[in-house]
Amino acid sequence: MHLFSHTGGLKLVENRKFNRVVSKLRCWCEGENVTLYARIGNLSEGGLFLRTSTPLANGSTARVRFGDGTAVEAAAAVVWSRGLDGDEGPPGMGLKFLDLNDALKEQIKALVSEQGTKKGA
Repeated sequence: MHLFSHTGGLKLVENRKFNRVVSKLRCWCEGENVTLYARIGNLSEGGLFLRTSTPLANGSTARVRFGDGTAVEAAAAVVWSRGLDGDEGPPGMGLKFLDLNDALKEQIKALVSEQGTKKGA
């Protein structure tokens, strides 16, 4: 979401509810009759950034599977994407987790904590 500042320029507004941690975990992402295997750029309790030059369409849903040891498997929605021509960062897509039960929430929270303590993750 963008807002205009009093100086006339665009000002970015932070909408995230959860802290992100850098991650290099690999993730399977299945959606739109496509399966991607890509590296996670960052991870939070609310979602993840998946590095890919072929992001799914905004608003589409997918199944993601990632993690060391016991894999997390969850439904997610694409909330934004950035192609190869994006100058704000690497290409990829932001995914928001959907309909997490308490066990999945705890599993993701533990994985975020673990990833956050790794140096150079």
